[in-house]
Formats: sequence, C-alpha cells, structure tokens
Amino acid sequence: MIRIGVRLAALLICAGAAMTSARAETPLERGKYLATIMDCGGCHTTGSLVGHPDPAKYLAGSDIGWLIPNLGVFYPANITPDKATGIGAWGDEDIVKALRTGVRPDGRDLAPMMPWRAYAALSAGDMEALVAFLRSVPAVEHAVAGPTGLDAVKTPYITVAVPAK
Repeated sequence: MIRIGVRLAALLICAGAAMTSARAETPLERGKYLATIMDCGGCHTTGSLVGHPDPAKYLAGSDIGWLIPNLGVFYPANITPDKATGIGAWGDEDIVKALRTGVRPDGRDLAPMMPWRAYAALSAGDMEALVAFLRSVPAVEHAVAGPTGLDAVKTPYITVAVPAK
C-alpha cells in the first residue's frame, strides 16, 4: 500500500511540474513549437524539399515548386519578415486571415497544397503566438518564383508514390 502511495505522489509531482512548465511557456516559445509541429520549414525553407535545408534561408521560401496537374507549379513563399520578398509588409491580421481563409492580402488564394484549412482551427492564442514567432525570425531577402502556369512549366523533377498491388 505504501508503494502505491509513493508512486501516486511521484506521479502527481511530475504532472504538476509538467503543468507548471506548460504555463510558463512564452507566446514566442509556443509559436516556435507550433511552427515546428506544423512543419512550416519543411516547405518554406530553401533545400528542405530535397533533404538539404539551408539554415541561412530558414522560412525564406523554396526554389523547388509543387506541380499540380492542370494548374501549374507553386513555389513555397518566403514567410520571413523581409518587407520586399517576404511577409514583412503584411499586418498581423493579414497573416491570420491567410492562415484562416487561405487568401493573401493581395486577394490571391494560397497554393492548393497549403494546409490552411487545418491551421484555421488554431485558437486565437495559438495564432497570435505563431504570428509572434514568424515576426521574430531573421528577415531574409529571397525572391521566390510566383505561380507558374502550365504553358511555362519546364520539365519537372517528379517523384511519384505508387502503392503496391
């Protein structure tokens, strides 16, 4: 019986410590955590799509795009706070709107592979934390190609996943 009591006490102490550390998390730390689990860098960091992310271009967009049949090629945008080539000229509300509705401040829809529908479910606090984190990363001047129509598509490098029979 004493062993169970000791284990229960240890469990409660650990749970209390975990709850305290969760409450101590700053919005910036929460934003970094969210950007990590949402894998923002997996698309928006140069080189990530080929397994060689360039840390100097973290979240600065990709030079490799996604070919979508019958639509064209879409390149992950620069989402650093650079005003010329990134989202630095966007207001916080513009970032939130894009993540909640899939529409950029210029009225253009985000690329079809951007999972904004999932991100739209973020709480207001989580959205605020994510925006704070995006504002905190170093601004990187890196112009990314805009969407390319099918008439301008070069022969792409394509990997196709094919299920077994």
